[in-house]
Amino acid sequence: ISVLEASFLVKILRPHHANFNKRLIKSPKLYFLDTGLLCYLLGIRSPEELEVHSMRGAVFEAYILSEIIKQYMNTGAVPPLYYWRDSQGHEIDIVIDSGTKLLPIEIKSGQTLSSEFFKGIESWLTLAGESEGILIHGGTDSYQRGRISAQPWTCL
Repeated sequence: ISVLEASFLVKILRPHHANFNKRLIKSPKLYFLDTGLLCYLLGIRSPEELEVHSMRGAVFEAYILSEIIKQYMNTGAVPPLYYWRDSQGHEIDIVIDSGTKLLPIEIKSGQTLSSEFFKGIESWLTLAGESEGILIHGGTDSYQRGRISAQPWTCL
């Protein structure tokens, strides 16, 4: 796995250990950064197949993560990226730890936004005491919902 990570084919995302008086899941998550290879390994052979595939959300999440990593790497910075999940199943897909602030990013492949998309990030913001979060979705419109900015995937 370390060879795959050094080759930028996969990324191991470690959990963020901020303890908000919750039991946390501390096992790392593995992402394929090459979504073409990921689709091949999943047996997805066309964009039409991906649209209805059960792993569409996971492929989209891997794509967004890889784009965020590229933005950091293109500036010569090491990406301070983590994920967060507690024992009750609350999860934040990406947490960017800038040292002074945590920025939660939730990723949803859906093109239309549902109020369900915001629940996890809203509860995390309250729990962590942070002021803003980002929801990246598969649609085309930008929205502001309270402390959460919903942005289309094309904003990356």
